Parts: sequence; structure tokens; C-alpha cells
Amino acid sequence: MKTTKKGFTLIELIVVIAIIGVLAAILVPSMLGYVKKSKVSSANSAANSLLKAINTSLVEIDEESQDAAGITAINRAGRSGDATITGTTTASAADVTKKIMNYMEKAGKLAWQSYIEGGVCKAVAVSVDDTYTGTSPAGVVTVDNYEKYSGTGKLGDALAGAKKKAS
Repeated sequence: MKTTKKGFTLIELIVVIAIIGVLAAILVPSMLGYVKKSKVSSANSAANSLLKAINTSLVEIDEESQDAAGITAINRAGRSGDATITGTTTASAADVTKKIMNYMEKAGKLAWQSYIEGGVCKAVAVSVDDTYTGTSPAGVVTVDNYEKYSGTGKLGDALAGAKKKAS
């Protein structure tokens, strides 16, 4: 009686491993591009949500004290603590921060700078982490130039681009 052995030969295994290696070498770089694009898009989305939260908070401030038109900026330097208000208002920074966080819970984990004119937030720059920054209006930070706006101290550059695009 003749017995046959079942299984793969060493050459078949080497060929399969080589094919997997070639596919990985082709796919990994393109997948990294998708990750960057996704993170930039997420940062821009966070900036848009924050812009809406700030505008809603400004409406509340205006209803309460009718002095939202005197605010020119609401900024938050780090990822903790209250925002700072630039301009004239009777609203406290803690109250404004609380109002913003009522409309965007994630705002408590972000650093941001905003440009406000006539009681309306027109542009915002958000630092999601030290690598990805987003703006509203979107389109200032892209996959091609996100490194220009990444890192600490670059929010002002992103905000300047967003202000230019908003006007």
C-alpha cells in the first residue's frame, strides 16, 4: 500500500511568504496616507464643532448680558483649565468655558484659539494633539501641509489662515 504525505513543501511556503511581503510593501505606505487624511479630517471636524459651540455660547451670553459683541477672542492655551476671554464682557471665563463644554464635551480635551467679530465666531483653530491641528473654515490644514501647523505654538498660524479664509 502506498501512503501519501499531506502538507506544504518548503518552497511553497517561501513563495507564499514572498507574495505576502510584496503586498505589504505596496499597501502599507498607501494605508499610512489614509490615516493622516483621517486625522486631519477629524481635527477639522472638531474645529467646526467648536465654532458652532462658541457661537451658541455667544448667543447665550448675549441673551444674559447683551455684551457678547465686545468679545474679540476666546482662547484656551492647554488641555485643562478655563478659556481666556479677550475684549469686554461681564461674563466670567469659567462661565464661558462651561457654556462651550455644554455644547461640545470634547472641548475639554482641546486647546484652541478663536476669532470673534461682532458677537459671532468667524474662525477657530484647534489642536487635537501636538501633531494634528484643525481649522474652521476648513481647508487651511490639509494632508500636504499639516506639519506646518503641528506642534505647540502653531495655533496662531492656523488661526491666521482660517481668518484669511473666512474673510
